[in-house]
Amino acid sequence: MKKETLNKTQLEQDERLIEQFIDALWMEHGLSKHTLSAYRTDLFGLAKWSASGHFIKKKTASLIALNKEDLQAYLAFRFEKGIKARSTARMLSTFRRFYQYLIRENRLSVDPSALLESPKLGLPLPKTMSEREVEALLEAPEIDDPLGLRDRAMLELIYATGLRVSELVGLDIYGANLQQGIVRVTGKGNKERLVPMGEEALSWITLYLKNARADLLGVAVSDKLFVTRRGGGMTRQTFWHMVKRYAQ
Repeated sequence: MKKETLNKTQLEQDERLIEQFIDALWMEHGLSKHTLSAYRTDLFGLAKWSASGHFIKKKTASLIALNKEDLQAYLAFRFEKGIKARSTARMLSTFRRFYQYLIRENRLSVDPSALLESPKLGLPLPKTMSEREVEALLEAPEIDDPLGLRDRAMLELIYATGLRVSELVGLDIYGANLQQGIVRVTGKGNKERLVPMGEEALSWITLYLKNARADLLGVAVSDKLFVTRRGGGMTRQTFWHMVKRYAQ
């Protein structure tokens, strides 16, 4: 195996340049030690790679001399090492900030990172709520108001049963059996199933039916369990807007 050699003089020059950049970041933006350390690590990795002769047409190159193709080659090198897209995206952000600094200091005229595309990131997994956050959300509606009582009943029911939002807003009033404490749910493929409400949700559904639903309907008539002041059924969009409002 060919032993890797470093251009130590070049590497030392690049390291001094990186430290100047880090000092400027600290003085101008007051970034944390952790953030500055991440910038330093990203740039040191690039500097070491460029001082090791990982090039086809040139043996080594300082950070100032790197072009777009060189940076692309480095990112490809990291990809082959199994580095994840999120880390690569963060590193590319570091490079852009570094080269913009060099341009601002009149040490460079062209930003080699400007036209590089960030890797596509997958959607993050949804954040789970703590028990305290769930309780706070359930208690957010003002239950002295008919709309608030309806919203509390809906939140309690979906929390207790795990229904889909489409199933929740599609519930029929005749499908709510308060004596047995169950609701008849129509799911995908129009398949029906019976779902236990649980005591807490049952008590709130009972209060809603007794003290709020008729007030919301007025003279209107609806077969939906959960209704609006206009007398119609709830929609998924309306429910999600409601949840976001209480979450805030």
